[in-house]
Amino acid sequence: MHHADHLFVITGGPGSGKSTLIDALAALGYARTVEAGRSVIQSQLASGGQALPWSDRRAFAKQMLKHEVRSYRTAQLQPGPVLCDRGIPDIVGYLQLEQLPTSSCLLHAARSFRYHHQVFIAPPWPEIYRQDAERKQTPERAELTWKTMVSVYRELGYALTEIPRGSVAARVQFLQEHIGPPPNPQLAQKV
Repeated sequence: MHHADHLFVITGGPGSGKSTLIDALAALGYARTVEAGRSVIQSQLASGGQALPWSDRRAFAKQMLKHEVRSYRTAQLQPGPVLCDRGIPDIVGYLQLEQLPTSSCLLHAARSFRYHHQVFIAPPWPEIYRQDAERKQTPERAELTWKTMVSVYRELGYALTEIPRGSVAARVQFLQEHIGPPPNPQLAQKV
């Protein structure tokens, strides 16, 4: 089992402002991971691949798991708090949403690669929700995603803290109060 108490997951439904929040915190010097789903979609579209949520959802989930394990291992080596734009349990939630079976390999990874026990979750925020090239879900599906992530993370033993809606600055302050300052504000980086 891998434990990394300095890896803080920020999750929630799509379009809830979590990536904007992580970007703002990264600009202050926090290390961060890149969301697996968006990264896989961008890579697959660029290469003509089929591991896409609208083409082959199982292959998409497998690619996300590879991405998340790589991100986890790299982030483990970083000093101070690392912000994770979703985590391995999000893939479990994705498969549940799609009514697809969760492989024993994925369940093992979700139980073995442990993040900080406190997970931050961004609630649905219909006023800011926007679809784009990678985000095709409806606002209703985004809310269902949020509910699923709440369930999955709780089942895996994490404590959830809801990120209050508000300005990016207010959300940044909220997270900093919970996770502490960045290890080196001059070295903002992605992992």
